[in-house]
Amino acid sequence: MVSVTFWGLVLLATVTGLATAWALGANSNSPPFAPAIGANAISTMRAAFLIGILAALGALAQGGSISETVGAGLINGVSITSLAATAGLLTATAFMAFGVYTGYPVPAAFATTGAMVGVGLSLGGTPAFETYRRIATFWVLVPPVSGGLAYLTATVLRRDDIPETVGVPLLAAVVGGIVANIRLSVIPDPDGGAQGSLAAFLGSIVETPALVGVELDVVLITLVAAAVSFRFIQRRTEESVDRGVRTFLVLLGSVVAFSSGGSQVGLATGPLENLYRAQLGLPGIALLAVGATGILGGAWMGAPRLLQATSREYAQLGVRRSIAALVPGFIIAQLAITLGIPISFNNIIISGVIGGGLAGGSAGVSRRKIGVTLLFWVLTLVASVAVGFGLYRLFALVLGGAV
Repeated sequence: MVSVTFWGLVLLATVTGLATAWALGANSNSPPFAPAIGANAISTMRAAFLIGILAALGALAQGGSISETVGAGLINGVSITSLAATAGLLTATAFMAFGVYTGYPVPAAFATTGAMVGVGLSLGGTPAFETYRRIATFWVLVPPVSGGLAYLTATVLRRDDIPETVGVPLLAAVVGGIVANIRLSVIPDPDGGAQGSLAAFLGSIVETPALVGVELDVVLITLVAAAVSFRFIQRRTEESVDRGVRTFLVLLGSVVAFSSGGSQVGLATGPLENLYRAQLGLPGIALLAVGATGILGGAWMGAPRLLQATSREYAQLGVRRSIAALVPGFIIAQLAITLGIPISFNNIIISGVIGGGLAGGSAGVSRRKIGVTLLFWVLTLVASVAVGFGLYRLFALVLGGAV
């Protein structure tokens, strides 16, 4: 009987995790390609197809760190059971669904983090205050950092003394240099880690001395990647400014979609970490594959409708402001993945849109809307802790104990 109950809960938890990943794929991964659609650089259906593929690949290649934080780093002293994982995922998904259907800004990262803290406390665990401090610090810094980077980006693009044949390629160079250093599970790490970067891997082939603790070969390869990116987009913009900008929008959307998959999949797979890896003995890639499948399905089935709506919004923002919102999104998402911190991708984009708008003299967003957004972020975090705590207790009571 226990075996039947256990496997029933495994199935329920997995289906719930898939549903959460589907919701993330349909909603959180759509913004990256909206500017490109608004600029007529790519069709809606092709964008939805690419979002699904790229976000799923990002989930597989970069999703492990955030998944581990959500699954094991939020509570001390207990392991998340299948029943607790189900309660946490149902709580987070319910909050996300509420946000989608009501239009209120409910961030997925806040809902999932709060829900898992709630079920962990309900299991009898103790708060992981050091983890909370790191996450809270990162969350507090996201709006000013994203907005500030967007402001700087938009300012560069708006300067009359910096032609678009230079300004846009400069941003491409920054993105290209960062891409060369992002850590992926498919690249061997010369230091023996689970993930390696292209710059570090290629740099390990030719030994060079380190200067002040910095590997010169890594710096050289980063500069080469930046130079290649700069020249490629510069040639496109020299042929046609519109063509160059559209090409950059598609490429930027691609790397941002990849990053969103890596940063968001952990919100769906994290609660299942103990179940899959400790209880079932499966490798981490198997769990990430579950999340990637859900994200892929959500992007293909749910993203087109949202893309059409968000592309109109980005079209109203303009190309410069759209680029200014996405560049910080890419940088902050990769930083969060490196640190293993769950984030809400839409929050980064919203902050970037506001910062980019300030470069033009007006954020285009009312103070009331900003205040309401911040209020719902806080309410989501607090309420999800309470709901997660209560829902697990209810499930345990109905089933006669924790499973």
